[in-house]
Amino acid sequence: MGKSVSIVIWIVICLFLGYMSSIMQSGALAEWYPTLVHSPLTPPGWVFPVAWTVLYILMGVSAGMLYGIRSIYTRFLYVLFGLQLLLNILWSVFFFYMRSPIMGFMDILLLDMFVLLYFIGAYVVKRSAALIMLPYVLWLVFATYLNGYIMLYN
Repeated sequence: MGKSVSIVIWIVICLFLGYMSSIMQSGALAEWYPTLVHSPLTPPGWVFPVAWTVLYILMGVSAGMLYGIRSIYTRFLYVLFGLQLLLNILWSVFFFYMRSPIMGFMDILLLDMFVLLYFIGAYVVKRSAALIMLPYVLWLVFATYLNGYIMLYN
């Protein structure tokens, strides 16, 4: 399997998991989320699926770029990547499905940590694989703020 095939496979995996997360959000997005007090910085609703689609593609590209690199860190990076994907999905479960901003906030703090560790490790192994994750890192900081705001004001 070549690097291009690996990138495509990782993109498909990330997009599929993102789709699964969106399914868990649908009921709460229609009934519960609109009733919450939101930060004045909250973007319009259409921004979230567009942003997440782009971010899932970038995440898949980053993971795929690591394919075939022989390094003591590569396996560890794939473990970190898998854990951050799991935490990403769990955030939707906690925040939307369980309607718990507190559990979502605890999850997103762990997610931030695992993504940052992946970013640092990928920077050592393949700088471009890390840099392509920078929009995700920045979006997560913003999402953490939005989650925290909802947690505090609702």
